[in-house]
Amino acid sequence: MANAALRSGRKPEDVKLIAVSKTYPAEDILEATRCGITDIGENKVQEMCSKKPFLPPELNIHLIGHLQTNKVKQAVTNARMIHSVDSVHLAREISRVSILDGINTEVLIQVNVAHDEAKFGVEPNQLDDVLGEISTLENITVRGLMTVPAIETDINTTRRYFRALYNIFDKYKPLPYDNVKMECLSMGMSGDFEIAIEEGATMVRVGSKIFGTRNYNV
Repeated sequence: MANAALRSGRKPEDVKLIAVSKTYPAEDILEATRCGITDIGENKVQEMCSKKPFLPPELNIHLIGHLQTNKVKQAVTNARMIHSVDSVHLAREISRVSILDGINTEVLIQVNVAHDEAKFGVEPNQLDDVLGEISTLENITVRGLMTVPAIETDINTTRRYFRALYNIFDKYKPLPYDNVKMECLSMGMSGDFEIAIEEGATMVRVGSKIFGTRNYNV
């Protein structure tokens, strides 16, 4: 991570590592925290909630998987940041629950920069309307953008997706909305986090390179 940041003329400390701990127990997360991890990512709300009581309160938990509206209450209560807001409808529900709970929820807008029908996310040409509508909501703050690009064997294609999202991210930085602040760009996983950093990521979501191969039958 540090080398990739330096190659792109950035400071290593400007990129946050989110250790993706899905399918791994709280004991393994605690070991990661002893090694210096301060932020973890979980894909499923139920799994996140089951682990949280066993984790240190200062650990930042990021929900990075798809969020259904019927699980917003749990997500808002337990996650430090929600990376996967993919519709105004979902943002409205997060706002509603956050108002009731008297808190402000930080989110990222998931962008389907690869136009992949198998992925969730807002199409880039919809972002104007989506950000404009979210700007009218209370108790929700957009901190930036996130993407999960199509799985590619061609690193040049992956790099192109990341560069495209960075350009979108940069385009929306001057927005005058009080609750939209383009500060975080979440992209890159175990297989491509170095490319993501080189293309401007401020957060990378790394799982198997930290915890090892996942056993989805657990």
